[in-house]
Amino acid sequence: MKEWLLVFIRGLFMGMADIVPGVSGGTIALITGIYERLIFALKGLNVRFLLYLIRGDWENTKKHLFSMDLKFLLTLFAGIMTAFFILSRVIRFLMAEHPANTYAFFFGLILASAGFVYKFVGKLELKVIIAGVLGFLFAFMFVGIETLQSTHTLPVIFISGMVAVCAMVLPGISGAFILFFLGQYEYMLNMLLMFDVPTVATFMAGAVIGLVGIARVLTYLLKNHKSMTMSFLLGLMLGALRMPYENILTNTFYIPAVIACGVAGFAVVVTLEKTADRISVEKD
Repeated sequence: MKEWLLVFIRGLFMGMADIVPGVSGGTIALITGIYERLIFALKGLNVRFLLYLIRGDWENTKKHLFSMDLKFLLTLFAGIMTAFFILSRVIRFLMAEHPANTYAFFFGLILASAGFVYKFVGKLELKVIIAGVLGFLFAFMFVGIETLQSTHTLPVIFISGMVAVCAMVLPGISGAFILFFLGQYEYMLNMLLMFDVPTVATFMAGAVIGLVGIARVLTYLLKNHKSMTMSFLLGLMLGALRMPYENILTNTFYIPAVIACGVAGFAVVVTLEKTADRISVEKD
């Protein structure tokens, strides 16, 4: 019981990180000592047990179920979702009452996270630079398309869940940033608070598919084309800064307060990443 309570608490901290764009839940997992187990558990997910279950093959069903670290994942996920429900109301209040300061905080978070991702880019070869430029241009143009940003159909929510959950295997990338980039962040906060079952269930279904499928593709890309992949992601993050910047300008703001919030967001990520780096060095 004590072991699973500690896993749940770690999930709470991951959820607190994941609900703000720019802070990586993976970083919190690393700081709290469960990152490796999380990655192995995600890689071990296998939907074959459903086929055996449909066929009535109980032996192979149990075999595949026990081969997966489901108890760990479910306990961690329960902690993450609890944090989401607790903090989503706070975030929505801040975005409604103090939009410029909140978006400035997000700007600082994302900018600092981009600096962290840059460390994984490696040697700046031509193909790596091109990948980064393409990522920047794609993000910069994408976040400027108002019709896409206001589309919240269930297929879009499903795809958002697929993509956002893959942040778990990407260093320095947060799931909230992906939702922020896709224009679904504020909408999903509202749906969580309203507990809109169809929307939340659709998002979760996409997340499950993403964990089983897309996460494996990302793992392959990171293993075989790491520099280009990270450069593209870096470009995405820098290009997506257009969104918080424009939201700051379109709202009434007090310049010193906006600057302070941006610096605070930047400092949060830098502090977390330095802590994670120190822990990694100590483990080595």
